[in-house]
Amino acid sequence: MAKSRRLAKLGAYLRPHWRETTFGIIALLVVNGLGVYIPWVIRACVDELSTTFSWQQLINYVVIIVLFSSAMLLIRMASRMWLFGVGREVEFDLKQRIFEHLLKLEPAYFATNTAGDLISRATSDVDNIRRLLGFVVLSLANTLFAYALTLPAMLVISVDLTLASLAVYPFMFLLVHLFSDRLRQQQTAVQENLSDISELIQEDISGIALIKIYAQEENERRAFAQKNQQLLTANLELAKIRNTIFPLIGGLASVSSLIIIWLGATRILAETLAIGDFLALLIYVERLIFPTAVLGFTITAYQRGEVSVDRLESILSATPKIDDGADVIHLAASGVKGKLTAKNFSYTYPGYPRQAIANVNFTINPGETVAIVGAIGSGKSTLANALPRLLDIAPGQLFLDDLDITKIALADLRGAIAYVPQDSFLFSTTIKNNIRYGDPVSEQQDIEAVAHLAQIHPEIINFPAQYETIVGERGITLSGGQRQRTALSRAMLIDAPVLILDDALSSVDNQTATKILKNISGDTERKTVIFITHQLSAAATADRIFVMDKGEIVQIGTHFELVQQNGLYRNLWSQHQVEELLR
Repeated sequence: MAKSRRLAKLGAYLRPHWRETTFGIIALLVVNGLGVYIPWVIRACVDELSTTFSWQQLINYVVIIVLFSSAMLLIRMASRMWLFGVGREVEFDLKQRIFEHLLKLEPAYFATNTAGDLISRATSDVDNIRRLLGFVVLSLANTLFAYALTLPAMLVISVDLTLASLAVYPFMFLLVHLFSDRLRQQQTAVQENLSDISELIQEDISGIALIKIYAQEENERRAFAQKNQQLLTANLELAKIRNTIFPLIGGLASVSSLIIIWLGATRILAETLAIGDFLALLIYVERLIFPTAVLGFTITAYQRGEVSVDRLESILSATPKIDDGADVIHLAASGVKGKLTAKNFSYTYPGYPRQAIANVNFTINPGETVAIVGAIGSGKSTLANALPRLLDIAPGQLFLDDLDITKIALADLRGAIAYVPQDSFLFSTTIKNNIRYGDPVSEQQDIEAVAHLAQIHPEIINFPAQYETIVGERGITLSGGQRQRTALSRAMLIDAPVLILDDALSSVDNQTATKILKNISGDTERKTVIFITHQLSAAATADRIFVMDKGEIVQIGTHFELVQQNGLYRNLWSQHQVEELLR
């Protein structure tokens, strides 16, 4: 991202907080104005008292200096509160924007951008921007005002001494220019290595059970040590650059004081410079040393912030591929019948040469229960993900009640389709809250009713805390079958006209899975149910069965019709019967 665009983005971050930023900058201007005026008072005091000493005059000057110094302290505190507060407000805004934007993005985005990297950007990079818009704005404004107000006062006292003291400043700015690109590049390397470590930690924590099962602790330790070493190397290289440039800047700034002392003392001896003027010049030069020396830290914070702006904008600039169009259609779930139609539906995953779905056609009638079976990789889950538009599909291929699903408002479409994916994700909260996630105000009797249908209620009431049992991260305290049935209860509670189960009962025994399917399909207000499964005993109870192979539907019919045909389903059923005999 070009520097001008980064500055524009930083301006956009600050714009909602322009009042506080303005107050903070004005306060810095006042502080620096007082900072220039106080040495002027000291100059007048020394010159006046060196000719006619008076205790009353000395006390008057002391009182004036104390009052102005106190005012400087209070106003500087106010400026820091305003400007650092703006940094915190921007931090809050960015975290909120990032989170809300991530919620809009399609699942495919998270398949190519890891959770660890996204977390690093939403925390570490946002923190860098907070520092940039707090400390850096304060530092740059303070440095600008210090130079703009101090230099004219110094020039009034002595033009040649002022110019002599500033002779080293071009060398400082040259140093800054020479090191700025290296600082930015190294800061980028640090941020990327930090993201890599965050990603590894997040992944290993999620897969800790697998690591222990395969006794791979040592391999993971080495992998972390390698990434940690890369981060250390990048940080040390960054520290080396900083520890080279900053002392040089501070040292060159201190040379200004030495020049004033050397030349000023010579002028005083020659009686061409008053002592008051000499003290004022010395104080003014000392005032410039700190903002000049801190310029190095300001540069580092700015470079770090620039890198972070790029990393955050790469998230915020990601356009949701699945979104409501201009001619969106709204529909109420209560009016949805549940008819599903596919017309020459095809889909290819980005970057994959072969179609996952190829020219699929079907019509599923309202209230019908359809089982979809087939080998792994035959396209079953792709079809399941396409119906609620979790995939970016082309228009004119899939229809709900004869309406193109790409034209239906996403919220309405997903409100009409309850989907239980293969991964039965549970939140780290109570079983009750997990079941009522889609409808947080559901009553206890409604929660228990769907738990009965999903055959999980008897097991829940055996837990000591029953429905208030905390399931742990991703439902780790429950078995696989319990997690799946809890997820099924959650989908059933929203009472959508269409229910899709994508191998959502794979960890449940055949008998229980069959009971659950009968409970769902035998409801008084029948849902349209799509049941993707490898459990053929349960699939056999469905109204119809779709058999998929290599992205195509190769057979459609009832269980009785399909076993009479010499096709893929008959082979699958024969294998199933053999497996049942061997158990």
